[in-house]
Amino acid sequence: MKKIHILGIVVIAVAIGVIFTSLQSSSTYSDFTEAAANPDTEYHVVGKLNKAVPVQYDPKINADQCSFMLVDNKGVEKQVILHKSVPQDIQKSEQIVLIGKMKGEAFEASEILMKCPSKYNDGKPQV
Repeated sequence: MKKIHILGIVVIAVAIGVIFTSLQSSSTYSDFTEAAANPDTEYHVVGKLNKAVPVQYDPKINADQCSFMLVDNKGVEKQVILHKSVPQDIQKSEQIVLIGKMKGEAFEASEILMKCPSKYNDGKPQV
């Protein structure tokens, strides 16, 4: 075999390895039930804030942690522990995407993405 052929095979093998590595580390959209079944896997959980239960945040105790209740798209409600301060306008959010893992009965989120009412629909949530 020529050196160029060997180099080509090595490049293809490295590319396949990179693809498999990136597929293993990517998280998937899910619900609390699936996240609880696989606590070592990171998930994106989509849901709505339960506005009947107040958001708990005390910067004197821990400025980098807040807690609230979220109902996922299948209707399962869990406590969420967010390792950040309370996001601005969390009460106005229509939908929340959390990135994190289940730990016991609570979902520990490292990131939060919020969908707020659009300025293009006069701030009224669409039904």
